[in-house]
Amino acid sequence: MSRGETRRMRIGEFLLRRLAEAGIGHLFGVPGDYNLELLEQLEDQSTMKWVGNCAELNASYAADGYARLNGMGALLVTNAVGAMSAINGVAGCYAEHVPVVCICGSLPLRSIDRGLGMHHTMADGTRDRFLSAFAQVTAAQARLTPCNAALEIDRLILTAWREKLPVYLELPSDIAYLDIEVPTDSLVLVQPASDPERLVSCVTAIASHLSDAASPAILVDLDADRFGVAAQVMELAAKMQLPIAVSSTAKAVIDETFPYYVGVYNGKASAQHTLDAMESSDCLVCIGYRPIEVTTGAFTASLPADTIHLRGHSVDVGDDNYQAVTIQEVLGGVIAAVPHVTDRATSQPSQAAPRIHTDDSAELTQAVYWEAIQDYIQAGDVLLVDNGTSYALFGLQLPPGCTFVGSVNWGSIGYSVAALLGTLTAAPDRRHLLFVGDGSFQQTAQELSTILRYDHKPVIFLINNGGYTIERGYLGKTESYNDIATWAYAELPKVLRPDTTARSFVAKTPADLRNALSASNDKLIFVESIMDPFDSPAPITASSNRGAELDYGPRGPQHREGTQLRPA
Repeated sequence: MSRGETRRMRIGEFLLRRLAEAGIGHLFGVPGDYNLELLEQLEDQSTMKWVGNCAELNASYAADGYARLNGMGALLVTNAVGAMSAINGVAGCYAEHVPVVCICGSLPLRSIDRGLGMHHTMADGTRDRFLSAFAQVTAAQARLTPCNAALEIDRLILTAWREKLPVYLELPSDIAYLDIEVPTDSLVLVQPASDPERLVSCVTAIASHLSDAASPAILVDLDADRFGVAAQVMELAAKMQLPIAVSSTAKAVIDETFPYYVGVYNGKASAQHTLDAMESSDCLVCIGYRPIEVTTGAFTASLPADTIHLRGHSVDVGDDNYQAVTIQEVLGGVIAAVPHVTDRATSQPSQAAPRIHTDDSAELTQAVYWEAIQDYIQAGDVLLVDNGTSYALFGLQLPPGCTFVGSVNWGSIGYSVAALLGTLTAAPDRRHLLFVGDGSFQQTAQELSTILRYDHKPVIFLINNGGYTIERGYLGKTESYNDIATWAYAELPKVLRPDTTARSFVAKTPADLRNALSASNDKLIFVESIMDPFDSPAPITASSNRGAELDYGPRGPQHREGTQLRPA
């Protein structure tokens, strides 16, 4: 607890106050008897709004999407059954570096003290099982008591914000209305100041390497967004005329119309000018880079051995590791220290692919579809993508001001539908576009009802191609396990909200799609595009084929004739 004046306040009310002071204006979740007392307190105050979800998993996805645009998010679940339903989404927040506070209304403290058996437990007397589970997927955990509540609430919220990771907080159902001493001062979200000597030494080392290099470059991962340093990275690039590439996890973090932006780096799957700029650099600066197979072209990335790595609170320069520094202060110091460069040659991307000419009455194809989407996207759009052939969105050039939201590292299908509710809640004045396949959509489709309930107006682009086409590239091209039930997707808005004014379209031809794209954005738009199950963008299918080699090895079943969808 910060030093200074205190006053008495109920524990639940203090928790809600601190969340609001952290900039969280909405609480997602599902009511349950162990959390109703906090919900009642929320209803009695006006600092936060409740957004009820169809399921706790969806609430965790929504809180994630909200946090990506708002800076932090929060969800409320009930003991065990709610928490374990949400844990997948919370783990995704950890993998994607998203600061979310998961609040669990838990067993009454008196029941814990007395060892009383309660529902929503294993009925075996254990009490800490779920704290232990969340310890695997969060940066900090706590069960509140009247003695520790003021300290732990502040600790968890600050940890989430500083580390850009989720935290887990159990609020026993019988203590929310108890009074405790709490600080009168507001919670201040600040990063700890860097150690002065470590900061100077680190800045000097990086600036020296950049100044001496003939072909320096920058590679950006998602932490440039999470720690709010994208503008600093572009300022450094502009001052020294440095090419910048991004990992797919950082799509749109760097303005793709920026003169020094050279594309998405994905190992050997990268465009040649992107690959050359990164792998031939004699001083590559990486921002939060975390390589996995889907961001390295199946481990074909070959970055320079002496790459400089900047993370949120530490830096590697050669053999030296610098702790107790913040990425904001390091970049600020480097920008001030490096020389202004005006004569460095920069590589330019190749010309855009030629336009596709097709019969307006022909069957709609992936190639025609994504060319039309490229023309549809506008500056400032929020773009949500789910795993599947919708990953073709990574290959499009986005206009300025776009925000790209996906679960690339964690890869939980269905994430985007519920995350859309979160982004809409955080930024209702922006246009939100969801790109999802039928398989992913079926995972969390019920959250469309919540989006309709709150009168949001996104544009939902759903590809109906009869199942898991991206998986057909791994294995089971024609197998039934990659098929799904047939839904009338475009009719769902009317089913989930009978009085809806949403506009629904079924696109089977390029003409149908063009008609859908001409609709006004003043209402929710649902576009169901019918495509062949074996039609997949070549880069997506090639990635699946490479993934199969990694997953199943040289003796795997993918080598049987006809078991994989392959690039056309």
